[in-house]
Amino acid sequence: MPAARITLFPGSVVGRIDPRVYGSFVEHLGRCVYDGIHEPGHPTADAEGFRQDVLDLVRELGVTTIRYPGGNFVSGYRWEDGVGPKADRPVRLDLAWHSTETNQVGLHEFADWNRKAGTEPMLAINLGTRGVLDALDLAEYANRRSGTALADARIANGDVEPLGVRMWCLGNEMDGPWQLGHRSADDYGKLASQTAKALKQLDPGLELVVCGSSSAFMPTFGEWERTVLEHTYDDVEFISCHAYYEEYDGDTASFLGSAVNMDRFIETVAATADHVKALKRSDKTVFISFDEWNVWYLTRYEQQERITDPEVWPIAPRLLEDVYSVLDAVVFGSLMISLLKHADRVKAASLAQLVNVIAPIMTEPGGPAWRQTTFFPFALTSRLARGQVLRSEVTADLLPTARHGDVPLVDAVVTRDDDGSLTVVVVHRGLDEPTALQVDLGGDWTVAESHLLADPDPSAANTLQQPDRVGTRPVGAEVRDGALHLELPPVAWAIVHLVPASA
Repeated sequence: MPAARITLFPGSVVGRIDPRVYGSFVEHLGRCVYDGIHEPGHPTADAEGFRQDVLDLVRELGVTTIRYPGGNFVSGYRWEDGVGPKADRPVRLDLAWHSTETNQVGLHEFADWNRKAGTEPMLAINLGTRGVLDALDLAEYANRRSGTALADARIANGDVEPLGVRMWCLGNEMDGPWQLGHRSADDYGKLASQTAKALKQLDPGLELVVCGSSSAFMPTFGEWERTVLEHTYDDVEFISCHAYYEEYDGDTASFLGSAVNMDRFIETVAATADHVKALKRSDKTVFISFDEWNVWYLTRYEQQERITDPEVWPIAPRLLEDVYSVLDAVVFGSLMISLLKHADRVKAASLAQLVNVIAPIMTEPGGPAWRQTTFFPFALTSRLARGQVLRSEVTADLLPTARHGDVPLVDAVVTRDDDGSLTVVVVHRGLDEPTALQVDLGGDWTVAESHLLADPDPSAANTLQQPDRVGTRPVGAEVRDGALHLELPPVAWAIVHLVPASA
């Protein structure tokens, strides 16, 4: 049996985990909003039409922030359409997803849902078809207490207290040709800087995210980040990263190695930001908001026939409703490990998306809500991996891959909470046989809880017909002589939470 070892350096801290790294994303896309979080008439719906079964799962998932309302949707969005009496709200065409938007859920409904979910709102600003003035209007409407036309309009529309939105995205994927109003790095950088400066004049305490390239595979990647940051470095706190991964042509090994690409992506963006920091002789560090990430079978979507006639664009069509397997969830869990390993630079992240659309939570209109396989790594990691990320070193055999070269058979991250407990999150990429793992902890520890996600059939999934087909089970981990020992089956993700034996 192959063996792997994790050596822990408890005196060396990579960084503190910002709770906002456990964020998610709600876009007006497909059934994420309508039939997802909002379905008046559903047996569990409250007076505002929000599904309580979904809210229960969102709380269990442990998400902290919600990015809204897009995504590509935001680049054609008029936020004023979603405020005021619902009967007076206009119906619009959504050019991003070839759908019809009713605007029955807007800013106030989203804020109300956040309060019920216990999450923090993170708003994206339309810098595709709009600009500085509209951004200022939205921020004043949302955050000014009272005494101006916009603040008083918010009060009249039902929210007496300010919405208190602290984190704002300056547009979305503005280098993408698919994006309404997409532009060059130089043009976007100038607009983003102007918008950021204006927002900081309104409220210097706002935290702003400037758009990085929409993918590490874009021809603009790298040069885009440098140019945009040269315009905006003094004005923003974050630069965004977006990445989606899928299995191509049955190349399972490369798919399992996806987090290696995410590691390189994060490190390249951080290095580019630090280059601009040096050029500007700045003492400030720009952090990363990885505000779109997931497993997404984008090639399947691209092969589908698109609805092009705007006369028949549907309301809340079933789009991007990927059904996730155990294999997908293992890769998903490895991506979370990558985010945590870079806790010194990744201070926010948004799983795209939350409900129905490439999501950990699925619903059926009038019917149940259930957990996809990807639900489990997120919920367990967000609950158990808190505090600081400790430096650790993994020694393992290598898995050859066509897309990423040789990748470690095992990858892991170790965190230490403020109460002194440790959490080990590990992924096993081996395809055929188990691996024996030893984690050198030092001291005397007790396994408080452990969870394993694996299945003899890596294609197994949770569906409407079989919502509980896949779950987790205890790992069977034990501590001997100051080391944690466990056996990892092929294609597996696991998490082990340990407390001092004297506790």
